[in-house]
Amino acid sequence: MENSESLEEFYKRKFNWIPESLKNEIGHFNIFSLEPYLNGEWKTVPYRRRDFYKVMLVRGASRVHYADRVYEIQKQALSFSNPLVPYKWDHIGAHSSGIYCIFNPHFFMNFGQIQQYEVFQPNGTHIFELSDSEALEVENLFEKMKVEFASEYKYKYDRLRNLVFELIHFGMKLQPAEVQQTQYGNASLRIASIFLELLERQFPIDDTHKTVGLRSPSDFADQLNIHVNHLNRAVKEMTGKTTSQLIADRLVQESKILLRQSSWNVSEIAFGLGFTEVTHFNNFFKKHLKLSPTQFRKGAGSTGIA
Repeated sequence: MENSESLEEFYKRKFNWIPESLKNEIGHFNIFSLEPYLNGEWKTVPYRRRDFYKVMLVRGASRVHYADRVYEIQKQALSFSNPLVPYKWDHIGAHSSGIYCIFNPHFFMNFGQIQQYEVFQPNGTHIFELSDSEALEVENLFEKMKVEFASEYKYKYDRLRNLVFELIHFGMKLQPAEVQQTQYGNASLRIASIFLELLERQFPIDDTHKTVGLRSPSDFADQLNIHVNHLNRAVKEMTGKTTSQLIADRLVQESKILLRQSSWNVSEIAFGLGFTEVTHFNNFFKKHLKLSPTQFRKGAGSTGIA
């Protein structure tokens, strides 16, 4: 299976461009319409994981491959995708269309733990077939998103987060779509899920939680009481990334948040993230973002959180 598709790869594949703000944002959100599809015109999308969350309304008969499950959609469905589970849609009807939003985990920073809802958990229910009236309700929520996203309202991203929550709760009240294959779950999935939960529990870094305690794959393996090689294999299998990559990605995100939103100096941020020397933090940050922490704080980081 291919590695997880990043937001950058998604934009490149779909639109052949990448938003300039993507690297400097803390949280990313966007909304798109699915172009109407007629038989013979649909481009095949590979079965793979994505590094971002996706909520989608699809109209038209479909077959959905989601982890080791296969869902048969007769007419229309609401789906919730998370970064741990691979999926693909096969459009088997004569016509298909829809609308969807995408966002990364950091879009909900300090706003809510969406990964705790069943629709975004690896072993939860992710696909819901809709009646005509239910599809209309979902479509209206997405239309509100489109209007809000295009607005100049100062707090529009808070409104968009609330609308995502409305979709989550709408879906959780529905009956799941019929599933052909129901066996799910393995040790790798459980290990990767617990690892990600332990990683996320260390944040945010603030005056009451001043430093990161788990910094290396070995630290996490010790917490899970498994060999580090076992942890690394499980995480790579389930996410397409190494344990070290995921830890580094999360440290980069937290450093961006602290540089943009806190009054801590660079040395305090470095210590909070577990770096023993500020030069090590500077080198780490520059390696991932191609600019120093000070440059990010003064320049590219001034655009605010999405």
